[in-house]
Amino acid sequence: MTRTLPATNPETTTDTIIRVAGMGRTYGKGKQRYTAVKDSTFQVRRGEVYGLLGTNGAGKTSTLEVIEGLAEPSVGQVEILGLDPVKDRALLRPELGIMLQSGGLPSQLTVAETMRMWQGTCSTPRPIDEVLEDVDLGHRRDIKVGALSGGEQRRLDLACALLGDPSILFLDEPTTGLDPESRRNVWELLRGLKERGVTMMLTTHYLEEAEILADRIAIMHRGEIAVEGTLRELVSRAGSEIHFELEANHPPLPQLPGADLTRDQRQVTITTDQLQRDTHLLLEWAAEHRLELNGFAARPASLESVFLQIAGV
Repeated sequence: MTRTLPATNPETTTDTIIRVAGMGRTYGKGKQRYTAVKDSTFQVRRGEVYGLLGTNGAGKTSTLEVIEGLAEPSVGQVEILGLDPVKDRALLRPELGIMLQSGGLPSQLTVAETMRMWQGTCSTPRPIDEVLEDVDLGHRRDIKVGALSGGEQRRLDLACALLGDPSILFLDEPTTGLDPESRRNVWELLRGLKERGVTMMLTTHYLEEAEILADRIAIMHRGEIAVEGTLRELVSRAGSEIHFELEANHPPLPQLPGADLTRDQRQVTITTDQLQRDTHLLLEWAAEHRLELNGFAARPASLESVFLQIAGV
């Protein structure tokens, strides 16, 4: 069935599906006042997967809840398709699929009963059995929700989010509790949705998940977006590292322009933007002086190194 999208704000570009400008979210009043999100500004483009990373309490879920229209921003603006996700919720709801961090589905209903209940809230629902097969729950359709494993319950949460055939999908830690095989099956499903043009925002604690799925990634820290960009752009911010052990009485190390060197007793760490060049120079130097570089390891920059740098770990 073809569904007509709501008209967008003419000031919003046709490629911009989600626009967040100076958004903040604060809880409580007076001395109990706590700011969970500060001055967030970003856009999500049509058909893009936008990943939100951050440590616990960084503000990821609070950000998603405001964009989803589950809470109003304390300051700033949020638009989906040029519309306000709170005031225009009735217009936007047919386009949205939301997978919360915890679904809280009734434990006494079966999987199929739960899906039928959820189907009644959708404007253009997909067939229940088709969606259950997508998330590998077809064989569990007659099992009560309370009897499902934690991973199966997360897959049921995802099935409910997909039931309305959304064009915009919000996923809050979608694969938490899933075994590695189920996690990769969900990744394949989400990649298929991306190929169909579904726009997605997801939070995750799995860096590999963000690397595989996200077109752009924002890393939050203490309520603020610390960095944002493609995987390549983020990784370029962090230096690669070379590690090895070396006795104190060794010849001077070769010149490595632009590299930073630190020592902790015998352990040497070199941070560099020229990993291949400096690795080659060090190995040549060691061979020339007949030295053995114990524990030698050359590690390219990664999303993990960027994340840990921002989180201060």
